Amino acid sequence: MKQKYMHGFTLVELMITVAIVGILTAIAYPVYAASILKGKRAQGRTALVEFLQQQERYMTQRNTYLAFTSAINGTVISSNPTSAATTFKLYAGDNSSNPAYILSAERCTAAATPTIAECVRVVANQNPAGRDPEAGDLRMTSTGTKDCTGTTTTPSICWP
Repeated sequence: MKQKYMHGFTLVELMITVAIVGILTAIAYPVYAASILKGKRAQGRTALVEFLQQQERYMTQRNTYLAFTSAINGTVISSNPTSAATTFKLYAGDNSSNPAYILSAERCTAAATPTIAECVRVVANQNPAGRDPEAGDLRMTSTGTKDCTGTTTTPSICWP
């Protein structure tokens, strides 16, 4: 009696395929994660520029900037909550339930600008759920200074 040949994969062929997929995944995932962080940084930068424009508009109407801090859920937790909540977008990202950054505004820390009416620093604080230690929090002042609080020594990581 003649034996029929079985069709299918051998264990060796299957293991080679699994090894190749594993190697490709090990290479692709870090690149993917880095591109996600770059995208979130871009969202944060865009939100800060828009936020500073809103602050400038507020300044022209009321002759002062508005300092406030917002929480992760988008509620204002200090300063003038009614005005900040109705005037400014308090987050960076697609939705307020899980934003990439939470926006806030504070008085500039330079000694030459003692009041909020003269200078404001807008800050994009990272959402603790999606940390980016390299860039950290993004900051920008009404005088044009831009920086970040991360571990990077390359300024173009934060503000290219």
